[in-house]
Amino acid sequence: MKYIENLREGDRISGIYLCKTRQSALTKAGKPYENLIFQDKTGTVDGKIWDPNSGGIDDFDSLDYVDIVADVTMFQGQPQLNVKRARKAREGEYDPKDYLPVSSKDIEGMYKELLGFINRVSNPYLSKLLKNVFVDDQEFAKAFKFSSAAKTVHHGFVGGLLEHTLSVTKLCDYYIHNYPMINADLLITAAIFHDIGKVYELSPFPENDYTDAGQLLGHIMIGAQIVGDQAGKIPNFPVKLENELKHCILAHHGELEYGSPKKPALLEAVALNFADNTDAHMETMIEILAGAGENQGWLGYNRLFESNIRKTSK
Repeated sequence: MKYIENLREGDRISGIYLCKTRQSALTKAGKPYENLIFQDKTGTVDGKIWDPNSGGIDDFDSLDYVDIVADVTMFQGQPQLNVKRARKAREGEYDPKDYLPVSSKDIEGMYKELLGFINRVSNPYLSKLLKNVFVDDQEFAKAFKFSSAAKTVHHGFVGGLLEHTLSVTKLCDYYIHNYPMINADLLITAAIFHDIGKVYELSPFPENDYTDAGQLLGHIMIGAQIVGDQAGKIPNFPVKLENELKHCILAHHGELEYGSPKKPALLEAVALNFADNTDAHMETMIEILAGAGENQGWLGYNRLFESNIRKTSK
Protein backbone atom coordinates (compact mmCIF):
# COMPACT_ATOMS: atom_id res chain seq x y z
CA MET A 1 0.00 0.00 0.00
CA LYS A 2 1.25 3.47 -0.92
CA TYR A 3 0.27 6.22 1.50
CA ILE A 4 -1.83 9.05 0.08
CA GLU A 5 0.76 11.71 0.87
CA ASN A 6 3.19 9.87 -1.45
CA LEU A 7 0.88 9.56 -4.45
CA ARG A 8 2.31 11.00 -7.66
CA GLU A 9 0.82 11.56 -11.10
CA GLY A 10 1.29 8.52 -13.29
CA ASP A 11 1.41 5.98 -10.44
CA ARG A 12 -0.54 2.74 -10.68
CA ILE A 13 -1.42 1.83 -7.09
CA SER A 14 -2.79 -1.30 -5.45
CA GLY A 15 -3.81 -1.42 -1.80
CA ILE A 16 -6.47 -1.02 0.86
CA TYR A 17 -7.90 2.41 1.72
CA LEU A 18 -10.81 3.60 3.85
CA CYS A 19 -13.65 4.82 1.64
CA LYS A 20 -14.99 7.89 3.45
CA THR A 21 -17.76 8.61 0.95
CA ARG A 22 -19.25 7.03 -2.15
CA GLN A 23 -21.83 8.88 -4.24
CA SER A 24 -23.39 8.12 -7.61
CA ALA A 25 -23.51 10.87 -10.23
CA LEU A 26 -24.08 11.48 -13.92
CA THR A 27 -21.82 13.09 -16.48
CA LYS A 28 -23.20 15.88 -18.67
CA ALA A 29 -23.82 13.20 -21.29
CA GLY A 30 -25.92 11.23 -18.80
CA LYS A 31 -23.39 8.46 -18.19
CA PRO A 32 -23.26 7.15 -14.59
CA TYR A 33 -20.05 7.37 -12.56
CA GLU A 34 -19.04 7.28 -8.87
CA ASN A 35 -17.51 10.02 -6.71
CA LEU A 36 -15.35 8.72 -3.85
CA ILE A 37 -13.09 10.02 -1.12
CA PHE A 38 -10.39 7.66 0.15
CA GLN A 39 -8.48 8.11 3.40
CA ASP A 40 -5.45 6.81 5.22
CA LYS A 41 -3.51 8.26 8.16
CA THR A 42 -1.66 10.68 5.86
CA GLY A 43 -4.72 12.35 4.36
CA THR A 44 -7.54 12.02 1.85
CA VAL A 45 -7.77 11.84 -1.92
CA ASP A 46 -10.65 12.13 -4.38
CA GLY A 47 -11.46 9.14 -6.54
CA LYS A 48 -13.62 8.36 -9.55
CA ILE A 49 -15.11 5.16 -10.92
CA TRP A 50 -15.91 6.11 -14.49
CA ASP A 51 -17.41 2.71 -15.34
CA PRO A 52 -19.19 1.46 -12.20
CA ASN A 53 -20.85 -1.40 -14.10
CA SER A 54 -17.58 -2.99 -15.17
CA GLY A 55 -16.78 -6.46 -13.88
CA GLY A 56 -13.92 -5.24 -11.69
CA ILE A 57 -16.05 -3.16 -9.29
CA ASP A 58 -17.59 -5.14 -6.42
CA ASP A 59 -20.12 -3.90 -3.86
CA PHE A 60 -18.85 -1.66 -1.05
CA ASP A 61 -20.21 1.29 0.91
CA SER A 62 -18.99 4.45 2.61
CA LEU A 63 -16.77 3.72 5.64
CA ASP A 64 -15.78 0.33 4.23
CA TYR A 65 -12.12 -0.60 3.82
CA VAL A 66 -11.66 -1.17 0.10
CA ASP A 67 -8.91 -2.94 -1.83
CA ILE A 68 -8.43 -0.97 -5.04
CA VAL A 69 -6.32 -0.79 -8.16
CA ALA A 70 -6.19 2.77 -9.51
CA ASP A 71 -4.24 5.19 -11.67
CA VAL A 72 -3.14 8.51 -10.14
CA THR A 73 -4.03 11.57 -12.21
CA MET A 74 -4.02 15.29 -11.38
CA PHE A 75 -7.08 17.55 -11.20
CA GLN A 76 -6.78 21.23 -10.27
CA GLY A 77 -3.32 20.63 -8.89
CA GLN A 78 -4.36 17.75 -6.60
CA PRO A 79 -3.99 13.96 -7.03
CA GLN A 80 -7.09 12.02 -8.03
CA LEU A 81 -7.61 8.27 -8.31
CA ASN A 82 -9.08 6.69 -11.42
CA VAL A 83 -10.29 3.42 -9.91
CA LYS A 84 -10.08 0.38 -12.17
CA ARG A 85 -10.88 -2.42 -9.71
CA ALA A 86 -12.34 -2.40 -6.20
CA ARG A 87 -13.54 -4.92 -3.62
CA LYS A 88 -14.49 -4.68 0.04
CA ALA A 89 -11.52 -5.77 2.16
CA ARG A 90 -11.94 -8.63 4.58
CA GLU A 91 -11.42 -8.21 8.32
CA GLY A 92 -7.82 -8.98 9.18
CA GLU A 93 -6.49 -7.60 5.89
CA TYR A 94 -6.03 -4.11 7.35
CA ASP A 95 -5.16 -2.33 10.60
CA PRO A 96 -7.64 0.51 11.36
CA LYS A 97 -4.94 2.67 12.96
CA ASP A 98 -3.30 3.04 9.52
CA TYR A 99 -6.36 4.90 8.27
CA LEU A 100 -6.85 7.68 10.81
CA PRO A 101 -4.99 10.90 10.00
CA VAL A 102 -3.30 12.04 13.21
CA SER A 103 -1.59 15.28 14.19
CA SER A 104 2.17 15.19 13.70
CA LYS A 105 2.49 16.81 17.12
CA ASP A 106 2.31 15.03 20.47
CA ILE A 107 -1.34 15.16 21.59
CA GLU A 108 -0.71 14.78 25.32
CA GLY A 109 2.09 17.35 25.12
CA MET A 110 -0.23 19.84 23.43
CA TYR A 111 -2.94 19.27 26.01
CA LYS A 112 -0.47 19.83 28.83
CA GLU A 113 0.54 23.10 27.19
CA LEU A 114 -3.12 24.12 26.90
CA LEU A 115 -3.61 23.36 30.60
CA GLY A 116 -0.70 25.69 31.28
CA PHE A 117 -2.66 28.55 29.72
CA ILE A 118 -5.73 27.55 31.74
CA ASN A 119 -3.73 27.69 34.97
CA ARG A 120 -2.66 31.25 34.13
CA VAL A 121 -6.25 32.55 34.11
CA SER A 122 -6.72 34.42 37.38
CA ASN A 123 -10.35 35.52 37.12
CA PRO A 124 -12.08 33.08 39.52
CA TYR A 125 -15.18 32.63 37.37
CA LEU A 126 -13.32 32.07 34.10
CA SER A 127 -10.80 29.82 35.85
CA LYS A 128 -13.59 27.68 37.31
CA LEU A 129 -15.35 27.55 33.94
CA LEU A 130 -12.22 26.34 32.15
CA LYS A 131 -11.28 23.77 34.78
CA ASN A 132 -14.80 22.36 35.00
CA VAL A 133 -14.69 21.55 31.29
CA PHE A 134 -11.06 20.82 30.43
CA VAL A 135 -9.75 19.40 33.72
CA ASP A 136 -12.61 17.86 35.70
CA ASP A 137 -14.59 16.39 32.79
CA GLN A 138 -12.26 13.60 31.66
CA GLU A 139 -14.78 12.20 29.18
CA PHE A 140 -14.96 15.55 27.41
CA ALA A 141 -11.16 15.97 27.54
CA LYS A 142 -10.76 12.61 25.78
CA ALA A 143 -13.26 13.59 23.06
CA PHE A 144 -11.60 17.01 22.64
CA LYS A 145 -8.17 15.43 22.13
CA PHE A 146 -9.56 12.98 19.54
CA SER A 147 -11.58 15.53 17.55
CA SER A 148 -10.67 17.22 14.28
CA ALA A 149 -11.10 20.93 13.64
CA ALA A 150 -12.81 20.49 10.28
CA LYS A 151 -14.24 17.97 7.87
CA THR A 152 -11.81 18.88 5.08
CA VAL A 153 -10.46 22.44 5.08
CA HIS A 154 -7.82 22.56 7.83
CA HIS A 155 -6.74 20.44 10.80
CA GLY A 156 -8.97 17.60 9.58
CA PHE A 157 -7.21 14.93 11.61
CA VAL A 158 -7.18 13.33 15.05
CA GLY A 159 -5.88 15.99 17.43
CA GLY A 160 -6.65 18.71 14.90
CA LEU A 161 -9.07 20.57 17.16
CA LEU A 162 -6.53 20.59 19.99
CA GLU A 163 -3.70 21.66 17.67
CA HIS A 164 -5.78 24.50 16.22
CA THR A 165 -7.04 25.63 19.64
CA LEU A 166 -3.53 25.73 21.05
CA SER A 167 -2.23 27.68 18.03
CA VAL A 168 -5.04 30.22 18.33
CA THR A 169 -4.38 30.55 22.07
CA LYS A 170 -0.67 31.18 21.44
CA LEU A 171 -1.48 33.86 18.87
CA CYS A 172 -3.86 35.49 21.33
CA ASP A 173 -1.13 35.38 23.97
CA TYR A 174 1.09 37.30 21.53
CA TYR A 175 -1.64 39.94 21.10
CA ILE A 176 -1.96 40.25 24.88
CA HIS A 177 1.72 41.10 25.24
CA ASN A 178 1.59 43.68 22.44
CA TYR A 179 -1.78 45.31 23.18
CA PRO A 180 -2.03 45.86 26.95
CA MET A 181 -5.64 47.09 26.77
CA ILE A 182 -6.78 43.51 26.06
CA ASN A 183 -8.48 41.68 28.91
CA ALA A 184 -6.03 38.76 29.03
CA ASP A 185 -8.23 36.36 31.01
CA LEU A 186 -11.20 36.92 28.73
CA LEU A 187 -9.21 36.48 25.52
CA ILE A 188 -7.38 33.33 26.65
CA THR A 189 -10.67 31.81 27.83
CA ALA A 190 -12.38 32.73 24.57
CA ALA A 191 -9.51 31.26 22.55
CA ILE A 192 -9.68 27.95 24.40
CA PHE A 193 -13.48 27.78 24.12
CA HIS A 194 -13.90 29.25 20.64
CA ASP A 195 -14.23 25.97 18.69
CA ILE A 196 -15.46 23.73 21.51
CA GLY A 197 -18.70 23.15 19.59
CA LYS A 198 -16.78 21.15 16.98
CA VAL A 199 -16.64 18.23 19.39
CA TYR A 200 -20.39 17.92 18.74
CA GLU A 201 -20.57 19.43 15.24
CA LEU A 202 -18.49 16.62 13.75
CA SER A 203 -18.83 12.89 14.37
CA PRO A 204 -15.79 10.95 15.61
CA PHE A 205 -13.34 9.31 13.22
CA PRO A 206 -13.35 7.48 10.92
CA GLU A 207 -16.59 9.18 9.83
CA ASN A 208 -15.63 12.79 10.74
CA ASP A 209 -18.80 14.16 9.15
CA TYR A 210 -21.44 16.65 10.22
CA THR A 211 -23.86 15.50 12.91
CA ASP A 212 -27.50 16.58 13.03
CA ALA A 213 -26.54 19.24 15.59
CA GLY A 214 -23.70 20.33 13.32
CA GLN A 215 -26.01 20.71 10.34
CA LEU A 216 -28.83 22.42 12.25
CA LEU A 217 -26.87 24.64 14.64
CA GLY A 218 -23.18 24.71 13.75
CA HIS A 219 -20.21 24.81 16.09
CA ILE A 220 -20.48 28.53 16.87
CA MET A 221 -23.99 28.26 18.27
CA ILE A 222 -23.18 24.97 20.02
CA GLY A 223 -20.12 26.53 21.63
CA ALA A 224 -22.07 29.52 22.93
CA GLN A 225 -24.69 27.16 24.37
CA ILE A 226 -22.02 25.12 26.15
CA VAL A 227 -20.54 28.24 27.71
CA GLY A 228 -23.98 29.36 28.86
CA ASP A 229 -24.80 25.96 30.33
CA GLN A 230 -21.47 25.69 32.14
CA ALA A 231 -21.58 29.26 33.44
CA GLY A 232 -25.04 28.53 34.84
CA LYS A 233 -23.52 25.85 37.07
CA ILE A 234 -21.16 28.35 38.73
CA PRO A 235 -22.84 30.39 41.50
CA ASN A 236 -23.01 34.13 40.86
CA PHE A 237 -21.22 33.95 37.51
CA PRO A 238 -21.34 37.60 36.29
CA VAL A 239 -23.91 38.04 33.53
CA LYS A 240 -21.87 40.72 31.77
CA LEU A 241 -18.76 38.51 31.72
CA GLU A 242 -20.76 35.56 30.42
CA ASN A 243 -22.18 37.68 27.61
CA GLU A 244 -18.75 39.03 26.69
CA LEU A 245 -17.35 35.51 26.48
CA LYS A 246 -20.32 34.33 24.43
CA HIS A 247 -19.89 37.32 22.12
CA CYS A 248 -16.26 36.39 21.42
CA ILE A 249 -17.39 32.90 20.41
CA LEU A 250 -20.34 34.13 18.34
CA ALA A 251 -18.13 36.66 16.50
CA HIS A 252 -14.95 34.65 15.98
CA HIS A 253 -15.52 34.12 12.23
CA GLY A 254 -15.60 37.88 11.87
CA GLU A 255 -18.25 38.30 9.18
CA LEU A 256 -21.91 37.33 8.90
CA GLU A 257 -21.28 35.67 5.54
CA TYR A 258 -18.60 33.48 7.15
CA GLY A 259 -21.09 32.08 9.66
CA SER A 260 -20.72 34.46 12.60
CA PRO A 261 -24.09 35.46 14.10
CA LYS A 262 -22.41 38.68 15.29
CA LYS A 263 -19.54 40.84 14.06
CA PRO A 264 -16.79 41.62 16.61
CA ALA A 265 -17.76 44.43 18.99
CA LEU A 266 -15.09 43.90 21.65
CA LEU A 267 -11.31 44.26 21.40
CA GLU A 268 -10.94 40.65 22.52
CA ALA A 269 -13.38 39.47 19.84
CA VAL A 270 -11.34 41.28 17.17
CA ALA A 271 -8.15 39.63 18.41
CA LEU A 272 -9.77 36.19 18.50
CA ASN A 273 -11.09 36.59 14.96
CA PHE A 274 -7.65 37.52 13.64
CA ALA A 275 -5.96 34.65 15.50
CA ASP A 276 -8.49 32.10 14.27
CA ASN A 277 -8.31 33.38 10.71
CA THR A 278 -4.51 33.39 10.73
CA ASP A 279 -4.13 29.83 11.94
CA ALA A 280 -6.86 28.49 9.64
CA HIS A 281 -5.31 30.10 6.55
CA MET A 282 -1.74 29.17 7.42
CA GLU A 283 -2.60 25.53 8.11
CA THR A 284 -4.71 25.30 4.96
CA MET A 285 -1.83 26.58 2.83
CA ILE A 286 0.65 24.26 4.59
CA GLU A 287 -1.57 21.23 3.97
CA ILE A 288 -2.01 22.12 0.30
CA LEU A 289 1.72 22.59 -0.24
CA ALA A 290 2.55 19.39 1.65
CA GLY A 291 0.05 17.50 -0.50
CA ALA A 292 1.79 18.77 -3.64
CA GLY A 293 4.92 16.77 -2.80
CA GLU A 294 7.89 17.77 -4.95
CA ASN A 295 5.76 19.78 -7.36
CA GLN A 296 7.39 23.22 -7.57
CA GLY A 297 4.96 24.53 -10.19
CA TRP A 298 1.69 26.40 -9.89
CA LEU A 299 -0.96 24.28 -8.19
CA GLY A 300 -4.06 25.91 -9.59
CA TYR A 301 -6.70 28.32 -8.33
CA ASN A 302 -7.72 27.94 -4.70
CA ARG A 303 -11.12 29.27 -3.60
CA LEU A 304 -10.07 30.07 -0.03
CA PHE A 305 -7.13 32.22 -1.12
CA GLU A 306 -8.79 33.36 -4.36
CA SER A 307 -5.46 32.88 -6.08
CA ASN A 308 -3.32 30.45 -8.02
CA ILE A 309 -0.75 29.19 -5.50
CA ARG A 310 2.63 27.46 -5.45
CA LYS A 311 5.55 26.70 -3.16
CA THR A 312 8.18 29.33 -2.46
CA SER A 313 11.29 28.75 -4.61
CA LYS A 314 14.20 26.99 -2.94
